Amino acid sequence: MASGVKVTDEVIAIFNDMKVRKAQANEDEKRRRKKAVLFCLSSDLKNIVLDDGKEILQGDLGTTVQDPYQHFVKMLPPDDCRYALYDATYETKETKKEDLVFIFWAPDSAPLKSKMIYASSKDAIKRKFEGIKHEWQVNGLEDLKDRHTLAEKLGGSSVVTLEGSPL
Repeated sequence: MASGVKVTDEVIAIFNDMKVRKAQANEDEKRRRKKAVLFCLSSDLKNIVLDDGKEILQGDLGTTVQDPYQHFVKMLPPDDCRYALYDATYETKETKKEDLVFIFWAPDSAPLKSKMIYASSKDAIKRKFEGIKHEWQVNGLEDLKDRHTLAEKLGGSSVVTLEGSPL
């Protein structure tokens, strides 16, 4: 069942920006690229919007953010739902890759009403995020804490590093 929630133009622009990598990007553009972003429902529950301040920029990596995956996990609210885009960098035995992962965060501790409206609105945001290869519904921190779980979603046992760290 669809909830009638709309995806804002800002959310679509962020997705398109994350999806398209500019080969000739200068250093400043590279630093401003988003590594991870959280989206939430607006207070009137009518729109999916950027969750203010809940993003990791490439320029933060190595300075304020040592491990982007762990930083991303800590950004998720413990008792409410969110949608997230995570730009995973990983290596398989053959090649280096970068893929966007769409994550539906619905912790068991979230209120039932929140879980229901986020679940019924998920298709609205997924339709706008064309070309996503990896989708992951997560219901608790124990599913996220271990990087192996994300590696499994990305390519199973062929993944040897995630975010530059061996598995």
